Amino acid sequence: MNDEKKQLAKQLLFVFFKIGLFTFGGGYAMIPLIEREVVESKGWIDEERMMDVIAISESTPGPIAINMATFVGYHTAGVWGSVLATLGVVLPSVIIILILSGIYTAFRSNVWVGYAFMGIKSAVCVLLINNIIKLSKQFRGKFNAALVAAAAFLLLAFLNVKGIFVIMGAIAAGIITELAHIDFINGGKADDPA
Repeated sequence: MNDEKKQLAKQLLFVFFKIGLFTFGGGYAMIPLIEREVVESKGWIDEERMMDVIAISESTPGPIAINMATFVGYHTAGVWGSVLATLGVVLPSVIIILILSGIYTAFRSNVWVGYAFMGIKSAVCVLLINNIIKLSKQFRGKFNAALVAAAAFLLLAFLNVKGIFVIMGAIAAGIITELAHIDFINGGKADDPA
């Protein structure tokens, strides 16, 4: 591995360690922070590639934040980049869980601890809503994608369809509409993109 890749791999370890250390609420809460760091701050990938990373990370087995770290790390600095980015995002959680597991059992009935967790839950909700708003901006001019997203939301939220079936259906709908160049907003076939 050349010196530039080594430096990038070290930066990936630090950046993803920082994200893992200061993010509460799991992988979905990490998405806006990962995007801010790797797209806006570091410029390692562009917004379009970030959307691909989110889609692939969501549809592959495992936690989304770990999958995103692995994909971004590999894209940025190869195999060692993916290893160190993944280690960076996982290590803070392991350390914190080891420390807090003993403390929490001693203080879980404390009213102030309950209040602190209520505040953390509220902040996580805001992060998730912010992420939904940011992701929905990518649908501008892409009516088919917005329609698939709305259908997926309805299936998950109101009909209790299992997530795996919604993901598989969304994949199928995306492939079919793109291959057939179907444009639902115009009621027929879209113009040939070529």
